[in-house]
Amino acid sequence: MTFSRLHGVVLGAAAFLALGSVASFADDYVGGAIKSAEIAGKQVLTDAKGMTLYTYDKDEAGKTNCYDKCATNWPPLAADASAKADGDFSIVDRTDGTKMWAYKGKPLYLWVKDTKAGDTTGDGVGGVWHTAYEE
Repeated sequence: MTFSRLHGVVLGAAAFLALGSVASFADDYVGGAIKSAEIAGKQVLTDAKGMTLYTYDKDEAGKTNCYDKCATNWPPLAADASAKADGDFSIVDRTDGTKMWAYKGKPLYLWVKDTKAGDTTGDGVGGVWHTAYEE
């Protein structure tokens, strides 16, 4: 094998491994609106695009307490009007008439500062935001 061909194989393998270490998708839930991805060795819940989902300590089971500026920074994971609860995934009614997804009763949110699939920059923000891990 020539050096250039060997170099290409090594680079291709390295790229494959690098991509696999960021986010490796495992399962789809509720029609693909929520996925489970392996990020840093843990099963993390993501939206359909692979963006990490978070929970908020100030929420109550089945009720969101994140509105206005909070919801601007932490967009709720929207559920279609026709969406149906399934297993550990339920739907939370928001006061503005929209619906959002919840996992085991905890409403799910995105974080505006995550820029690509596999980012978890929202974990621990303010001591009240946490990555949503699949249990």
